[in-house]
Parts: sequence; C-alpha cells; structure tokens
Amino acid sequence: MAVILAPVARIYGASMKAWQLEQLSLSGLVQRDLPMPQPKGREVVVRIRATSVNPRDVGLAIGAYGPQALPLVPLADGAGEVVAIGPEVTRVAVGARVIGTFVHGWISGPPRRELAATVLGGPRPGTLAEFAVFEDAGVVVIPEALTFDEAATLPIAGATAWQALFGDAPVRPGQTVVVQGTGGVAMFAIQLAAAAGARVIALSSSDDKLAIAGRHGAVELVNYTTTPAWDERVRALTAGDGADLVVDTSGELRRSVAATRPGGQVSVVGLLAGARTEIEIVPLLVNHIRLQGIQTGNRTHLEQLVAALVANAIHPVIDRAYDFDAAPRAFAAIAERERYVGKLVIRGA
Repeated sequence: MAVILAPVARIYGASMKAWQLEQLSLSGLVQRDLPMPQPKGREVVVRIRATSVNPRDVGLAIGAYGPQALPLVPLADGAGEVVAIGPEVTRVAVGARVIGTFVHGWISGPPRRELAATVLGGPRPGTLAEFAVFEDAGVVVIPEALTFDEAATLPIAGATAWQALFGDAPVRPGQTVVVQGTGGVAMFAIQLAAAAGARVIALSSSDDKLAIAGRHGAVELVNYTTTPAWDERVRALTAGDGADLVVDTSGELRRSVAATRPGGQVSVVGLLAGARTEIEIVPLLVNHIRLQGIQTGNRTHLEQLVAALVANAIHPVIDRAYDFDAAPRAFAAIAERERYVGKLVIRGA
C-alpha cells in the first residue's frame, strides 16, 4: 500500500517519540516510537515544547478514573508551536505558539455531558509526545510574555482556578478568599485573587510553603497542622463573618463550609482527602452557602485567564521541570506526594 507523507513527516520524519500508558499503573508508562500525526480537516499538528502533570493525570494512570482504552498517550496540558495544519483550518497558522484546551470541544457556555468524549489525555490522545494533534477550535494562542513552560500549566490548573474565582459569583475587591494548599490550582488562585483586590488567606501544613504563598499575594498565612481548627481562625480573621469564598482542594468540606460567611461559596476543585466526605446539611441551609464543583474551564475561560496573566504580569509558579525521558519521575512525584509548590513541568523531547 502506498503511503503519502504530508509535509510534517517529510520535515520531521515518519515517527515520533511518545510516552504511552499500556496498563493502568505507573509502571505501565512506556516510551514508544509512534507514527507521525498528519492533520486532517480542522486539525493542527503541534510540536510539544512543554507539558505539565496534574493529579488527574496520575489518578487516570493508576485506574482511579475507571477503565481506559489503552494504549493511551497521557497528559492534557501541552504547549508548543503549530507545524502543520489541515485544509479547513482558519484560526491559526503554521508557526503559531499555542496551548490546547483540556476539554477540547468546550468552547463556551455551561458544560455538557457529551463533551467528556473530547477530553485530552483520556479518552483523546494526550500531549506527552513530540507532536500532538489538536482541533483548531481547541487551541489558544500563547502571548510572548509567557514561556512554553508557563503556558503548559494553564489548561487544567489555571483554568480551574479562574473558574473557581470568577465563575458564577466573581470575586470582587475587598472580599476574603481562603485557598487550601500550595499546589497548581491553589497557587493560581492565590495569585489571581490577590490581583483582583481580594484579601487572601492561605492554608498549608508547611511554614516554608506558606512563606512562598505570601510572596505571591497571600496576606494571612495559617498552618493547619499547628492550627487544626483553621475554620475558627478564618472567622477570627474576618470579625466572625467568615470568608466570601473558600477554594477547597481537599474535598473534606466540613471546615470549608464552617469558614464561609452566610451567602458565600465553597469552590470544590480537588479531592486530596478522598473521593467521599460527610458534611452537615444544616449549616448549608441556614447560611445559604453555595457548593460549586469545578474541574476546569472552557476555551473562553482559558483565553480570559491568559489575558489576565499578561495584564497583571503574573507568571505561573513552577517548582521544577523534568526532561522528556524522565517523565515517569514527574508522575511519581505527585503519586508519592513529594514536596512541591505550584506546578511540575515536563519539557518536550
């Protein structure tokens, strides 16, 4: 059978390096040579310069999200430059610096169940490869103010923090925002809330991490190991009222609800404490507290986030970057809960 190679293959070769998940365990992550992707229709081929790892990626790899169609190229976050475009592409040109959206088909509006089929890094092939295929409607142009490493942290963690802060009840200047932890979503939430004029209270089990949070906009620092009743501390810091918004990265919720003012909101963005929790319903009812579950944002949210970062000269917090061949170490760092602040990045091959 005759094979016609498109320009991308003629320039870069007929194969590429990629990591594949071949069984649901961290040991199932294997580096392979895969065929060079070729764009069709409205597709673009992007040379991946940087990716970042999220707890979701690790959970998927170890089977926490249920069965997956394997083999699968993992990771949803990815930044690079467009090297080839399909014949129907109109939004970007070859040479454009872009990031792909996590829920690739979610352009605007509320989420819809059918969009789950468009998620990068499972079920769609992800970005832990030399090259990735995106739909042109599912990319956002990277401004020159952001590096590839920085841009690669935005599609999940950055967009999730943006939605948590500026979704249904946007944070306003002078309000109080409590942020749990110092991981990727948390650090974005601290930086963005501070830039919006909010008073940020950061929570962590580490004084060293809290010091970093303080350098990025948190004005009150609470160690929840030495102050386990941190909800009481939040109320004391707010004259007994509670916070306008709590960004909850643990999913434990009980203290988050107790730390929230009447009419306030708890944005649930993580489940570090596990996938199940118990809370008292009465405080929710009596205080009219909203619980908002958030996984990520759509393309419009990501575009708004990028514009806000540039306008406020905010740079994502990156703890460290791994070489492409060391990608499994980045997965292990999250799985084993190693100490890090902000994001972990994997550079392109």
